[in-house]
Amino acid sequence: MGSGMEAARRVLEHPGSDASSAAALPSGFYDAFVLRGIRVEAAEPGRLLCRFTVPSRLLNSGGFLHGGATASLIHLVASAVFHTTGSSSSTSSSTSPLEMNISYLDAAFPDEEIEIEAKVLRAGKAVGVALVDLKKKSGKLIAQARYSNYLAPSSKL
Repeated sequence: MGSGMEAARRVLEHPGSDASSAAALPSGFYDAFVLRGIRVEAAEPGRLLCRFTVPSRLLNSGGFLHGGATASLIHLVASAVFHTTGSSSSTSSSTSPLEMNISYLDAAFPDEEIEIEAKVLRAGKAVGVALVDLKKKSGKLIAQARYSNYLAPSSKL
């Protein structure tokens, strides 16, 4: 049992990493780190189309787009698509995801250009639902997600 714990620690805790430098990173660093290089190609009510060239900084140990980076791209683009609906409740800059269901269907490789398309299925008073597709240039799906977001403005008590 102890050796399993040590193995997990070696994988997760990355001995020798400088925790103080990570703590000094500015707020919002992660979103900027993931999104750097994204291009909005089209925006219309309820739809957002983006292009993104897979950078080496977002690769997993297998050499393709990390699943967590894929989830972050989905979250950030899906959150942004609600701004295209024009409803006053979706214009807040803060987002509160409720649920994300992602099917990973193929790999995206370094320097590969991918398309990220988000479509609003419903934008109610409090909850919005979007569908997000990540595709290769060939049209082959890399990942597909259904994303739910809390749209109502936060109360300022």
